[in-house]
Amino acid sequence: MSKHSVDAYIRDIRKFQNFLAEVEKDPGPTHIKHDHLVAFIHYINDLGLGDRTQARILSGIKAFYKYLLIENLINDDPTELIEGPKLKRKIPEVLSYEEINAIIQAIDLSDDLGHRNKAMIETLYACGLRVSELINLKLSEFYPDIEYIKVLGKNNKERIIPIAKEAIRQNQIYIDHYRSNQKIQDGFEDYVYLNRRGKPLTRVMVFTIIKNLAALAGIKKKVSPHTFRHSFATHLVEGGADLRAVQDMLGHESILTTEFYTHVDRQYLRDTLLIYHPRNRTD
Repeated sequence: MSKHSVDAYIRDIRKFQNFLAEVEKDPGPTHIKHDHLVAFIHYINDLGLGDRTQARILSGIKAFYKYLLIENLINDDPTELIEGPKLKRKIPEVLSYEEINAIIQAIDLSDDLGHRNKAMIETLYACGLRVSELINLKLSEFYPDIEYIKVLGKNNKERIIPIAKEAIRQNQIYIDHYRSNQKIQDGFEDYVYLNRRGKPLTRVMVFTIIKNLAALAGIKKKVSPHTFRHSFATHLVEGGADLRAVQDMLGHESILTTEFYTHVDRQYLRDTLLIYHPRNRTD
């Protein structure tokens, strides 16, 4: 797993450990019983944590006990009968093509980093990348001549993704005319997107750039780098793209994950019907 996922799991295990230390002397991971876990569930619920946060915490604890079973450190899994809160899958925010253009047009190209930001957003939308894939994109994995990029996705799985001509053009403008004039810190020469200090961007920096651009464009939706990934997939499905092809480009392990975007599409169709069908009009 990525360092981000590992860190999140460790934080969740520590929450459980801290709880045990408060209610009794920590019995240690191999002596945990079902009752300990039930009490912890009540505890995090009483804290007012959201369903998704609770589900994530329990997922981390379950993963930890699966590991203990594999390592033969325990004989029975105390989390086996523990169920997390039932989650409704939320339909993510999706930007229209016009909203994406508005965000791109809000970029200040008088600033050298504006060209970097334009290249990044064009790439996010053109390729449906995760933010971690974007910030780790390498020059050696950018193939403008054949219109493809190579990224390292979840679980260190490589995939090859087509990249649109406009995204290629914006990246080449940035690389040839702006990035080439930067002083780059040792060890980061192959990273495409760099900050002013010549180091790779962080996830937080990309989130901040996009949030600020959305505000400048007057978009009220909650916009993040992942919004461009959702928009990429939704627009492809709406246009009739083959679901298997979309799955490959997104790097989804299961086609069921990609099928979610058909539900987004159906919601869009339903909203269109409710707005425009004469039988649904009240005016």
